Amino acid sequence: MKIIYILFAVFAINISCTPGKIKQIKEDDKDFVAMLNNYFDERMQMLPLEATQAGDNRFNNLLPANFTDSYRTRLIDFFNHYKVSLNSFDRERLNDNNKISYDILKYEIDITQEGLIDHHFWSNGEMYDNRYFPFDQFSGVPLLLGQMGSGTVYQPFKTVADYDNWLQRASAFGDWADSAIVYFRKGIIAGFVLPKEVVLKMIPQMQAMVTDSAEKSRFYEPVKHMPSTFSDADKSRLAIAFTKMINSIIIPSYKKLKEFLQVEYLPKARSTSGINALPDGDNYYSFLVKYWTTTNKTPNEIYQTGISEVNRIKNKIESIKTSVKFKGDIKAFFEYIKTNKQFMPFKSDVEVLDAYRNIQSRISPNLKKLFTATPNTKFEIRPTESFRAASASPQYYPGLPDGTRPGIFYVPIVDAAKYNSTDMESLFLHEAIPGHHYQISLQAENSLLPKFRRFGWYGAYGEGYALYVEGLGKELGLYSNPYQQIGSLSWELHRAIRLVVDTGIHMGKMTSKEAIRFMMDNESCTEEKATAEIARYMVLPGQALSYKTGELKIKDLRGKYENQLGDKFSLSNFHDELLKDGCMPLAVLENKMDNWANRSRN
Repeated sequence: MKIIYILFAVFAINISCTPGKIKQIKEDDKDFVAMLNNYFDERMQMLPLEATQAGDNRFNNLLPANFTDSYRTRLIDFFNHYKVSLNSFDRERLNDNNKISYDILKYEIDITQEGLIDHHFWSNGEMYDNRYFPFDQFSGVPLLLGQMGSGTVYQPFKTVADYDNWLQRASAFGDWADSAIVYFRKGIIAGFVLPKEVVLKMIPQMQAMVTDSAEKSRFYEPVKHMPSTFSDADKSRLAIAFTKMINSIIIPSYKKLKEFLQVEYLPKARSTSGINALPDGDNYYSFLVKYWTTTNKTPNEIYQTGISEVNRIKNKIESIKTSVKFKGDIKAFFEYIKTNKQFMPFKSDVEVLDAYRNIQSRISPNLKKLFTATPNTKFEIRPTESFRAASASPQYYPGLPDGTRPGIFYVPIVDAAKYNSTDMESLFLHEAIPGHHYQISLQAENSLLPKFRRFGWYGAYGEGYALYVEGLGKELGLYSNPYQQIGSLSWELHRAIRLVVDTGIHMGKMTSKEAIRFMMDNESCTEEKATAEIARYMVLPGQALSYKTGELKIKDLRGKYENQLGDKFSLSNFHDELLKDGCMPLAVLENKMDNWANRSRN
């Protein structure tokens, strides 16, 4: 069927276009691709942390203070330039792949310009945030630098040049920290300050980076694990340079940030929870909802969707509770699942990791029925490093298509004997296979995509897909145990609750305490866990809305095409089409998928 379609498409072009017109269309595509490549290269130089994460090592030595006014002006000029370049092309003269690129780039430029110009956004290489908040307890350079400097994530430490690049990057942290303090102070004057409960979490994080010697710092770890191939002269030089950098820049900078937050900033921090309390906060939040969900849904629409989804999912949990003959209410049921020893069968970290590997082997035969395309990027399951396991969530770190870095599913294990098994199946589907590992790897491996798409990210698509995949458990041979079904529904419920509490906090419907109580009343959640979650939503307004919004859209599309295509609908073809072009805004995705459905119908 594919060969026939391709031949028909070529024939259709030949009878509808003159040779001169075909040549011009090809030239337009060639020039357009060149523009996209230039956009990616210049973007990587502007956002060097994003470049490093994408495996682009050309700018591994850079650490700009990218929240400053001058840097924001550079970003505005950059996006203005590429808006003019994009508008010089006629979208209808491009091929189908480049039309998608056009739509994604147009969206990316427009939404970023709106943020930079109207809401004083800046980019930290992974997301956009207000320039008066250079970092918080959840994200930002001070935390990211600690991970990168320990050699456990994507900053490479394989060659002497890698080590020298890191020395330059880390040495810039002193200036970065000074600039951060300047912009925190500007925020105080402008009325943009973080909540007190957030600042109280940041202070010990900064203190944890302060050691009484360089050798005790996590920034010294690359020295301890220096490749044996390095010459003795390089080993000695680098060890001395790292020690000097840590003692003279890293430790004093973290100490300075800690003292500033504790002495000067905390007394000025606000007691409110939502950004509606900030100047023009309501408009600011509406923009963030648009930014993170890639939709035009209002905060109140999403709040109502959240309420509806919470009730729907809780009814399903009630049904399973009845089927297993549990006599208590839903809160007691959650407590039973959380504390009963039968759900904590492990004696060692290895047993926990092996249980995840067993899930991988069980779904393997069924994956071929649901997905035709599978990634070549290697995949590993690892325990989360001990220094961050206590506060970390299960998470996926992308691999690289050249094979130099595997995709890694990190599992935080503090005490294996207390590791609850009920949500392991849904967690693996979401964070690993066929969730993030499939989606991100297939995207990065697709050489037909321009680089800005191969390494791009939209949470509504990426997280929405991973949440959708959790719902494929039964089709993949999982969820045969009712308690694993509860584990899956619990995660889905958690994402629905996020719709309520994120919008509730930032529209002023809820205080942080009320949001914490809502979480504890509606899911299996300790007060400590709920407090940490709500603090995350307070500093990343709108981000938590992307998961459920994207999942609902993908479910809606699947249902629509099943009805439209009937016997012609193929779930594996649907999944392949969903993944093959990578992350994109949801409106662009729906347009692309509608075109696929029309082709499938014909």
